[in-house]
Amino acid sequence: MSYSMSMKLPTVPMDGGLSGYFRDIWKFPILEPQEEYMLARRWREHNDMEAAHKLVTSHLRLVARIAVGFRGYGLPVSDLVSEGTIGLMKAVKKFEPERGFRLSTYAMWWIKAAITEYVLRSWSMVKLGTMAAQKKLFFSLRKIKSGLNILDGEELTSEQAAELSRKMKVSEREIIDMNRRLTVRDLSLNAPLSREETMEFQDTLVDESSSPETLCRNKEEMEQRMVFLKKAVAGLSQRERRIFTERRLKDDPMTLEDLGTRYGISRERVRQIEVRAFEKVKAAINVNGR
Repeated sequence: MSYSMSMKLPTVPMDGGLSGYFRDIWKFPILEPQEEYMLARRWREHNDMEAAHKLVTSHLRLVARIAVGFRGYGLPVSDLVSEGTIGLMKAVKKFEPERGFRLSTYAMWWIKAAITEYVLRSWSMVKLGTMAAQKKLFFSLRKIKSGLNILDGEELTSEQAAELSRKMKVSEREIIDMNRRLTVRDLSLNAPLSREETMEFQDTLVDESSSPETLCRNKEEMEQRMVFLKKAVAGLSQRERRIFTERRLKDDPMTLEDLGTRYGISRERVRQIEVRAFEKVKAAINVNGR
């Protein structure tokens, strides 16, 4: 799959006029869990481009929200959105719905990674430095300042620089220099999207996060499912359990060929054992979950 995915997506304008783009992407409906699962299966098993298109477009608003969160680095939000969309497409390509997670949870990491890489590429490494500590400072300074009630957009006092230095374990000079770089390129939530429009960045932010009650309920349900999963896996034979774990529960699953070599059986036999184990686990979870 190419990252264009041969599909038509709303065009991200390069001239800064993003209000129309934001209105367009907010028109795409959010998918229900079962619909998302079926679309993901259609894409993985049948290379269904229509299914992939729906998966991508239904999560473009997630890309926009994450991209706007990186606006403080002084880069065009349109570029951040474009890079984040590439990250979303990578996530759709690799998404495995059978693992039980929503695409938004999985895609968030890919979107942030794509935007972070773009920000680092765009900032001069001469300015930023190549040390891991400098990169950590680059992305963490604002958050830590906020936690210490230090306002953005102002020079640090000597006391503030000393406190941040102790907190982040870097020199005061590095703290002051990085703060100046970030402050100069900072943008306000009240900044207009373009010279021609009155809409501000904050006007595009829609809080679609779950309520505390929903988050608590979801956490309890997830914990309960994990209990059911452990019981179901424990009921498998030793070989079924090992193959199921390697194929379904690992972030980097072993190939059928490698497992076949390990157990001295054919690739097809490994696949059959995996499918049988999955069906047993699913049936056990369904029984316990009633």
